[in-house]
Amino acid sequence: MTTRTNETVTAALAGSNGFVLISDEKLLQLYATMLQCRMIAERARALLEQNSLLSDSDAAVGQEAVAVGAALDLLAKDTVAFSQNDAVVNFIKGTPLEMIFRTLLERAGQPKLDAQLSLAVGAALNNKKKKNGRIAVAFCGDDPASQVFLHDALRVAGARQLPLLFVCLNSFLARPPHHELQTGIEEIALQAEACGFPAIAVDGNDVVAVYRVATESMAHARKGNGPTLIECKISRAKTQDPIRKMERYLKRKGLFSTERMLEVTAGFSRQLDAAIEAARTSTLPQ
Repeated sequence: MTTRTNETVTAALAGSNGFVLISDEKLLQLYATMLQCRMIAERARALLEQNSLLSDSDAAVGQEAVAVGAALDLLAKDTVAFSQNDAVVNFIKGTPLEMIFRTLLERAGQPKLDAQLSLAVGAALNNKKKKNGRIAVAFCGDDPASQVFLHDALRVAGARQLPLLFVCLNSFLARPPHHELQTGIEEIALQAEACGFPAIAVDGNDVVAVYRVATESMAHARKGNGPTLIECKISRAKTQDPIRKMERYLKRKGLFSTERMLEVTAGFSRQLDAAIEAARTSTLPQ
């Protein structure tokens, strides 16, 4: 089978006009939001360890480009389903920090992927029926269970041409990725194409690349043109850290400022302190 390149598929989604340029303001917003998401993940990990609760916050560190790039421009009434990293995605969608940390403290488990995919498909079916321009986005991890649950969702989305985005993670260390896992991810992408909609591979460490593909895919779905699967390939190599990568990009454009970065992190750290304290107080036994 001929592999469709990222550029070819995305150009088809964008139409004859190609990409809309990303403004400097949006680039800085992408960077600042990634910084905030990393801080949330690190605080969540520490908080859950203190309370002896299971956490996938370690996984969220290094995946900021995927979460921010795919979720930043979602509308308030769009539906988001996730199997992990829900704290950072909820933050991007506008959930108050206190509520995010209170939810973390009050639950011991993570949402089940099958239930989350059912939520996304159901919302997309309802949106299509009502022609309201809303979409659903399903974030899927790269564990083997994800691949099993995805098959039925892909078939329904393709057959009904639903306004639904599948954002699938394909992460690997500096060493070559595990062959069995890699094969499973590739099969999902091929199945999406077999179901009649595009599967786009993108650098999951590059927030600008993810944002471009996600934005065009969202516009594609809102116009009634059906679903898209975005395969985000994430390297765990230190040189590929998404935040450092974005900093290098901003420096080349003359947009990076250490002072601005410190201002963002210092101000947000205070917000996190207040939110965590409020969450702890509200979850204490009365």
